[in-house]
Amino acid sequence: MAKKTPGLTKRNDIWHINKVIRGHRIYESTGTRDLKEAERYLAMRIMEVRDQMIYGERKAYTFVEAATKYLNEVKKKSLDRDAVTLKAAVPFIGDLPLEHIHMGTLGKFIAARKKSGLTNSTINRDLAIISRVLVLAARLWRDENNNSWLVEAPLIQLLKDDKRKPYPINEEEEGRLLNELPEHLREMVLFALHTGLRETELTGLKWSEENRKLGIFILKGHRTKNSEDRILPLNSTAKAIIENQRGKHDEYVFTYKGEPVLRINGHSWRKARTRANITQCRVHDLRHTFGRRLRAAGVSFENRQDLLGHKSSRITDHYCKADIDELKEAVEKISRVNLA
Repeated sequence: MAKKTPGLTKRNDIWHINKVIRGHRIYESTGTRDLKEAERYLAMRIMEVRDQMIYGERKAYTFVEAATKYLNEVKKKSLDRDAVTLKAAVPFIGDLPLEHIHMGTLGKFIAARKKSGLTNSTINRDLAIISRVLVLAARLWRDENNNSWLVEAPLIQLLKDDKRKPYPINEEEEGRLLNELPEHLREMVLFALHTGLRETELTGLKWSEENRKLGIFILKGHRTKNSEDRILPLNSTAKAIIENQRGKHDEYVFTYKGEPVLRINGHSWRKARTRANITQCRVHDLRHTFGRRLRAAGVSFENRQDLLGHKSSRITDHYCKADIDELKEAVEKISRVNLA
């Protein structure tokens, strides 16, 4: 019986590599039960490592390695949202070398996202994040031999835009939607309807941002779309929601099973929206609803701008108590939903 090649061991009927080449350890599965095939794979990996060390040849990185590096190193407001996208992409392209990722290999991922009910606009945001990872791998990231992770980033084509007009919901539609949502999302949606927060501002809301004495939250510029501080005055409905969340988590206001909610627009939201027969309503339409209700209640244009967090220096420069009280009175005009 022929001896097996040194560096190969069998675990759970699969051959694994555990071998040191010039100080570099190869420790991975060959993915096969066949010894001859495992030996060929080992020989190939030894050659790759030697070429990388002697000639500085480019290492083949997988998408999951690139995605991990992206999440660990990139600093941006919507990184949690990016993490959701990358996690969804990993089952489809995670094990692929970066050179093998293109529109063809992204086909199954795109099809799965469409099947889950996501719009082309949302999928395009996913594709933009994947494209960004590939661009960084090609233009910025370098290995120990000063080679880029990827020779050239592929062209990722966006889908045809399917932008829809805003769809503010009425009170009857609101009631149907709230009745179909699980409790943790119900309170988040109701809070959005009474504050006009964007999805990422809402999911990232922290207790450290609360000024309990004034009855407001203050979102710093790194958390807002226009990079300006935003005051969030609470009406009676929003206050009741906050009190109901108090004590559930040390850091985040809105959580589920002890963890912060990363997004509202998930399966539960889409299923509830379908059962409520308002499939055209998107999460961002909650913000449109807030703005329309303020206008209908006679709130001035300037106050609506401040309450919606649009670019303005009227309030956030000095946090004048009189102006804050004015905003609190304005937002109280739409506090008419019974939490019970």
